[in-house]
Amino acid sequence: MSVAHPIIAVTGSSGAGTSSVKNTFEDIFRRGGIKPVVVEGDSFHRYDRKEMRAEVVKAQEQGIALTHFGPEANCLDRLESLFQTYAETGKGQRRYYIHSDTEGIPFNQPAGTFTPWEEIEGNTDLLFYEGLHGGAVTDEVNIARFVDLMIGVVPVINLEWIQKIKRDCVNRGYSQEAVVDIILKRMPDYFYHITPQFSRTHINFQRVPLVDTSNPFAMREIPTADESLVVIRFKDPKTADFPYYLSMLKGSFMSRPNNLVVPAVKLGLAMGIILAPFIEKIIEKKRHLN
Repeated sequence: MSVAHPIIAVTGSSGAGTSSVKNTFEDIFRRGGIKPVVVEGDSFHRYDRKEMRAEVVKAQEQGIALTHFGPEANCLDRLESLFQTYAETGKGQRRYYIHSDTEGIPFNQPAGTFTPWEEIEGNTDLLFYEGLHGGAVTDEVNIARFVDLMIGVVPVINLEWIQKIKRDCVNRGYSQEAVVDIILKRMPDYFYHITPQFSRTHINFQRVPLVDTSNPFAMREIPTADESLVVIRFKDPKTADFPYYLSMLKGSFMSRPNNLVVPAVKLGLAMGIILAPFIEKIIEKKRHLN
């Protein structure tokens, strides 16, 4: 952790909805005049899209499931090095993963490739990471130790699967059978490398549907915000202003001393109300050093 060069990480699996939290942070940064360096977890995958397909086939021939959830398919040592270097100096190296041909136009690169590694520009206020492994700890790396504020985005598992199936089929052209196959192959890595991070997070946002999702593979539509609640868990309840949250978020209630429940339609407002003060404190401590 670093007062001079703080790091914020949003972690959650593919299809969990980390993008909504990222949008909230972007609003907070803009309103606060905060200059972040943004790092995407996908850019620390070990293989580009073509290479990954080949490596998956090789692994299958050996009876191994190679997935992006596990350390074998990622450069976690390089991510740890970035976090450590940034925390100490405010510098480090990053690159971009090109998700689509449109994203690749400015770089003159096709989808599924990485841009070259480049040095982070100086004079940033903080590093903001969004991806799979912001709180990862293995026998080889401990990324979580460098994070000043770690946010988990964790829909209940059936809802997470529904969101992934819908997204990958509609936006990425996969068949449902292919997406389900990916989900099944990822389960061991999900269990060993993704879920443990949510015990290290400072705050978790877990969306819970209020409709029957017993068979997520038969669901044709994602439960709407009107059909969901969000459970917000604080690792340290002393950092939370629960009376204020309850007064500002109509329909909210506390289910445990460190758990706030809000209607999912209020999620964006809840994130802003809860997260903005955390960022303000981090930046205030940083500026007091100068």
